Parts: sequence; structure tokens; C-alpha cells
Amino acid sequence: MSTPRPILIIEDDPDLRVTLAEQLALGGDFTADVAASAGAAEAMLAAANARYDAIILDIGLPDADGRDFCAKLRRDGRRMPVIMLTGADAEEDVVRGLDAGANDYIAKPFRLSELLARVRAQLRIYDNSEDAVFAVGPYMFRPSVRLLQEPARNRKVRLTDKECSILKFLYRAGGKPVPRQILLNEVWGYNSAVTTHTLETHVYRLRQKIEPDPSHARLLLTETGGYKLAAQALVAAHA
Repeated sequence: MSTPRPILIIEDDPDLRVTLAEQLALGGDFTADVAASAGAAEAMLAAANARYDAIILDIGLPDADGRDFCAKLRRDGRRMPVIMLTGADAEEDVVRGLDAGANDYIAKPFRLSELLARVRAQLRIYDNSEDAVFAVGPYMFRPSVRLLQEPARNRKVRLTDKECSILKFLYRAGGKPVPRQILLNEVWGYNSAVTTHTLETHVYRLRQKIEPDPSHARLLLTETGGYKLAAQALVAAHA
């Protein structure tokens, strides 16, 4: 069971905005927030608890050219995938969109199945890229290199592959508890030889690395039947 990925849709057409949000949420893979303008989107991105794994961005916004807004996102250090929507699909328009920092470009009218496939493809690329950075408590989490960086103390914490996978899946859960069996299946696959004791051992070692006082965990919390990351640990990174 994967946790739905949060997507921000920036589109001024109200009918298309609603349709996209409904279709994204339909399969359970995504949740969607919507904005009708660049200004509204900027306010949502600046919110303290904002976290979006990808952005679907229309070029023709009432208060900005989507390409200019995309370029601003990149200047601000936001690296999440941006899929641009447009009615203009001439070669020079595509080039301008990609030069502005968009990851992909899809012309209207489009098939929703194609858009969803492109969103998934860009998320797979991003999750394994050097750009993927997630904030977890005082750390900047870089899954591609299995590394936690703590800027305040100029400290780096190296993670094993399994520790990295555990932390990444708990981050994706957005502070919701994840049952032990689901975490086992996600990190180790459906391997009958692996028990919950294996998971508990890895969680113990992970706490030794990331908790100031591992005996009183404040980041990686035990819940009934599972684990979660503390809500205050999930601060949005410039992803």
C-alpha cells in the first residue's frame, strides 16, 4: 500500500481544474490541491506545512505566464517535477517551456491517462535523482545518496539501503502511522523469511543515528502496530 502523493494543479479553467483533481485522486495514488493563479499557488507553496511532490502547471494563467512562474520556482530552489499544460504546441513553445525548467510538456486537448502516466514517470525519475531532497526534522534527507545532512551542526549521517527505504516510506506517509507488515512488504518485498523483528532492529539502528536521545524518540515514533514520523518533523523542503 503506497501513500498518495500530493500534487498541486495550477490551472485557471475551473472545469479542467476540477476534472484533473478528481481524476488524480481516483486511483488513490495521488491527492490534489488546486490553484487558479500563480499568486494563489505561490501562497500555497509558501505555507508552513506545504508539501507537493509534483506540479501540473498551465501556461495561460490570469496573472502570469506559466513559463515565467516555472522559472521562478526553479530560482527559488524548488526541484519537484513540473508538467506544463498548454494550448500552444509549436516547437518554439515546447522549447521555451523546457528552457524555463519544466520536466515535461503536454498540449491540450490531452488524454487524462497520458497525463497521469507522465506524472508517474516524472516522479520515478525525480525520486532517484540527485535533486530529491526532503526535510525530516533538523535533517535534509537525500535518498539518492542515502544521506542525512544536519546543517545546524555541519553533520552528515550515512544510512544503509534499508534504513533509507524505511525513512523514505515513512516520509511518504506524511505523518500517518504505517503498520509494521506494510513497512516490511514495502522495504523487503513479500519475503516470508523476513520478520517484524528484522524491521524493529533496523528501526532501532536508525534511531541511534537520527535521534538526540534514542531512548526517548522524537522523530521516528512507535505507534500501535507500526511506526510514523512526528508531524513536526515533516517540514517542507525546497524539493
